[in-house]
Amino acid sequence: MVRYSIKDLEKLSGIKAHTIRIWEKRYKLVEPARTSTNIRYYTDEDLKKLLNVSMLNRYGFRISNIVAMSQEEMNRRLTDISLHDSDYDLEVENLVLSMIELDESRFERILSSSIVKYGFEETMTGILHRFFEKIGVLWQTGTITPAQEHFVSNLIRQKLIKAIDNLKFPDAINLKSFLLFLPENEYHEIGLLFFHYLIKKHGHQVIYLGQNVPIHDLKEIATLREIDFLFTSIT
Repeated sequence: MVRYSIKDLEKLSGIKAHTIRIWEKRYKLVEPARTSTNIRYYTDEDLKKLLNVSMLNRYGFRISNIVAMSQEEMNRRLTDISLHDSDYDLEVENLVLSMIELDESRFERILSSSIVKYGFEETMTGILHRFFEKIGVLWQTGTITPAQEHFVSNLIRQKLIKAIDNLKFPDAINLKSFLLFLPENEYHEIGLLFFHYLIKKHGHQVIYLGQNVPIHDLKEIATLREIDFLFTSIT
């Protein structure tokens, strides 16, 4: 279990520490535990609750009404908002909650709705880019586990592969060839897959080698095919 200070909650939820303390006293919204040395700390459940409250409050729900909601009602209202509104921050926070709770159905529903509303490329650059920035913060604070990160990465990877497969093959006239790969010990291929999508969409040929590719394999391919561009990504 991760332990959070009130400053951690402020950074992750966007709610000022002073406001959290007021809600804590007035509505019993969260109840901090204490260490053996009497230092206050908060849990994952407190963080999830504050993320939900922050989103609903930003959309006009009064705090007194929010605290009376069950978790199921909160989830339903948040999903309704994300399906019908155009707020990247809300989409991102809903995706974060889906990741923390390993809720594949909710994650899929929000992502599919975003693609319908904004288009595939805008979802990638406007929403998922911010989502991964948020994941970076969660990694730094130890909020998420590798399993949660792999969970969402694989769902997004599936979307990218499907989008690539749905593109028609380019015409053979005046096309450029792009060799895409990740070098050895590099495994984060979502960015590389997105560039695969963009290159193919713009009518060029992609030779996609994927993760953890030894350099000598590139040399071997270069003897078999004429390659116009190499593209890689290093974390």
